Amino acid sequence: MNKLLKYTLIFIVLVIFAASSIVLLTPGVNVPWQQITGTADTDEETVKRQLSVTQGFGVTLFADDVPNARWLAVTHNGDVLVSQPRQGQVSLLQKDANGDGRADGQRVLIDGLRRPHGLLLHEDWLYIAESDAIGRVPFDHSDGRLAGSYQRIIEGLDDSGNHWTKTIGLGPDGWIYLSSGSSCNVCEEENPRRATIMRFKPEGGEPEIFASGLRNSVGFDWSPVDGALYATDNGRDWLGDGFPPDELNQVRQGGFYGWPYANGNLVADPDFGVGAGPETQKKIAESIAPAHGFQAHNAPLGIHFLESPSQPASHRHAALVALHGSWNREQKDGYKVVSLHWDDKGNIRERDFLWGFLGEDRETVYGRPVAFTEDTSGNIYISDDYAGAVYRVRYGEPDGSGPLPGPDSRSELQALPKPQSIDSGAAQRGEAIYQRFGCAGCHGVQLPLTNLASKYSLQQLANYFDTPTPPMPTYDFSAAQKRALAHYLMSLEQDAEKTAPLN
Repeated sequence: MNKLLKYTLIFIVLVIFAASSIVLLTPGVNVPWQQITGTADTDEETVKRQLSVTQGFGVTLFADDVPNARWLAVTHNGDVLVSQPRQGQVSLLQKDANGDGRADGQRVLIDGLRRPHGLLLHEDWLYIAESDAIGRVPFDHSDGRLAGSYQRIIEGLDDSGNHWTKTIGLGPDGWIYLSSGSSCNVCEEENPRRATIMRFKPEGGEPEIFASGLRNSVGFDWSPVDGALYATDNGRDWLGDGFPPDELNQVRQGGFYGWPYANGNLVADPDFGVGAGPETQKKIAESIAPAHGFQAHNAPLGIHFLESPSQPASHRHAALVALHGSWNREQKDGYKVVSLHWDDKGNIRERDFLWGFLGEDRETVYGRPVAFTEDTSGNIYISDDYAGAVYRVRYGEPDGSGPLPGPDSRSELQALPKPQSIDSGAAQRGEAIYQRFGCAGCHGVQLPLTNLASKYSLQQLANYFDTPTPPMPTYDFSAAQKRALAHYLMSLEQDAEKTAPLN
């Protein structure tokens, strides 16, 4: 073999090895590299041709140059923040002030981070969940710029192996919740923080484990109706095309949700549950079954309960879930957004909301939805890490460009919600918020809260906290906190009516 041919072969082998090593050594990557980084380009024509949305809504392309777009957050000014883990940065997409349906501009807000994923805006802080830490930086909503230096408030989070992304969200109790997926497909973790949802105080400190046995709960959100925490969860791989189902769990403090010993509706895992000893069998028996099952390997990621009063009654308080799409099955499935609807008995019905990311041939992939954010006007933003895009969905004209319907609409879908009965659990959480922020200092004597039920529904009162009338400050309450506070304030009025003397 001549030297030229020899060195050529060596070079080819090294290139192949290097490429495979990137996949093998990158935490969480166990699928072809192009499936993770995204190879699909998209444009307005592709969106119009390919994507369909449920009746009454329209979808447009808000931004199409956002590689590896993952988690989203919306500012008070209407700008959209998006994390880009593989770029190590968070970008800002300027709101559509000129009305053409597209972001008016785009810039990197902060970079040099270690695989940033989860985002949270709270009390003039931007919180960022890196793969191994949580940091925060002062944020000015008026001009969308950082107002200070970035500081890590929690460090030492494990990001080895698979499922290294971290997601954060503000709970109705004022704690910040943090999800951390498993380091493997199926195993008994050495680090007790893996495969859990944790929580910590906004100023930082040691996170405490809130719930465990959650293999990879990338997305979670609180129901605006009863304040319950719901989280998506990705089931394990290599048990066939149809098993196990991916999950939606109602997450309770101290709850154990089965992984790695059980899958789906408490079915013993063939590797870690079947034939296991009594201690493991006890864990399986006491684990909490899913509230809802998705198709196997559909990879549910972001979940968001719709809050804006501009949403139609058919979808208000429904939860959107991004099915990122399968890789571990013979025929691709998922690749869409679904909506979950609860009936009066707590049963959940799943409907398609946004689809067309998977071609009719069931092979061509146009995009993979990831996460959501919603502004106070009812615009829903959806990220796509495969196409590197952010879409805007809104209720109104078929193409999504028309005006959002106002409160004067007479259609059945746009009827304003009737006042709802007070939820005692939510009211109790609202009372804690009321006390923690010293609301009684003003409203106890100087500005008594009266006749709220005649002015607001529960949802309208919750929305009021977004832009309160001065001198009341803006507190950046989460949706669940606003809802809890509304229940508490309405309950005060009901209690007053019960104890009022008869004339």
